[in-house]
Amino acid sequence: MAVVYKADLQPSKLDLVNAWLPGRPWFAGPAGVPVDRIAACRFDDPAGEVGVEAILVRAGNGPIYHTPLTYRGAPLAGAEAYLLGTSEHSVLGTRWIYDALGDPVYAAVLAAAIVSGGGEAEEYVEDEDGRQERREPSMTVRGSGIPGTVAARITVVRDVVDGDPARVITDGAELHVVRVVGTPVEGATLTATWPGATPAVLASL
Repeated sequence: MAVVYKADLQPSKLDLVNAWLPGRPWFAGPAGVPVDRIAACRFDDPAGEVGVEAILVRAGNGPIYHTPLTYRGAPLAGAEAYLLGTSEHSVLGTRWIYDALGDPVYAAVLAAAIVSGGGEAEEYVEDEDGRQERREPSMTVRGSGIPGTVAARITVVRDVVDGDPARVITDGAELHVVRVVGTPVEGATLTATWPGATPAVLASL
């Protein structure tokens, strides 16, 4: 499960995405228009250390962009190129926020969801008194694989070829991650569903 705290985050995740997104080679605009969050869901890090979130954003009437992020309590060695920035979390302190494609934890949980037919983590919101309340994610995802299938072990991201789809080359598998929703990919897939939209593939293995 994923625990989300009732907390302030400065700057916010969307602030960081807004600063980062226009510099991507697959960004098609509109320029100068802040993005809004369309939908999102969390993945479960089995070690309980890294926050993993798939986020869909949109600027004005432009395309929907897939911008998965990871959140860490310390810098990820060798991943400086993927760092969107740091943010101060009122409960957890400084958080290092990364483009998830450069984070091996994201690659591992994404591959696991695809091959096993898995989905998003259950989300719980924790208040200042430690009470937890379950909340429904604004997006659900489902892998095309067979339950019980185990993905190859992934511990290192060796390279990311930034594009649409982006290629994430690891020590255990190669993943293709859709950046502009609607871009076709081949292979076993992860499909997202959110209110008012046609299901869309976000990644493949």
